[in-house]
Amino acid sequence: MARRELPAITGYQLIRLLEKGDWRRGSKARHGLRMSKWDSDIQRTRVTVIPSSRASLPEGTLGAILGPKQTGLGKKGLDLLIREYGIK
Repeated sequence: MARRELPAITGYQLIRLLEKGDWRRGSKARHGLRMSKWDSDIQRTRVTVIPSSRASLPEGTLGAILGPKQTGLGKKGLDLLIREYGIK
């Protein structure tokens, strides 16, 4: 089975997508914007920092943001957000 690539997406595009997925903007952090969302499955608030950047996020950075320790979305969750809202 072929490994699916993550799409090229900027920090600002990811911030807008997450906002549409009910994530809340928080304060500015040293390296970007803090975002949070209550996750009823794990009974805690998920928090992540998205780099404020107009450049495409490196694949490793995007993978870490989508991973279980931060947003928990994974590639499928990102694909769903992109299909539903598009990238602007």
